[in-house]
Amino acid sequence: MIVDLPITKGCKIKFLEEKQRYTVMAIGERYAVCNKPMNALKTYLYTVIDFGEEIRGTENLVFRMGAETEKDCEEMLGRLEIEDKLKREATKVSHRNRIPLNIISIECL
Repeated sequence: MIVDLPITKGCKIKFLEEKQRYTVMAIGERYAVCNKPMNALKTYLYTVIDFGEEIRGTENLVFRMGAETEKDCEEMLGRLEIEDKLKREATKVSHRNRIPLNIISIECL
């Protein structure tokens, strides 16, 4: 899937498999870190979009969970971009938790 629309911070993305939209909290050339509130647990769920591989999923680090704030999301994006630029094992989208990128709508204000 090629995304034709320019996606920026603050855009809302709806995925085929999800009922609720995610908000883009940090975006780079290849990756976007998005989150959505999970009110029942008073926390946030997140997903990392890899536009290069056309997948999305969680980060592969076990103890680096958390994308509640914009700062958390920007730090995660930084780790992903370092991996991509240095071509070394830093962090990436988890192989176990990845799914195809099925965007059905994008809403940017």
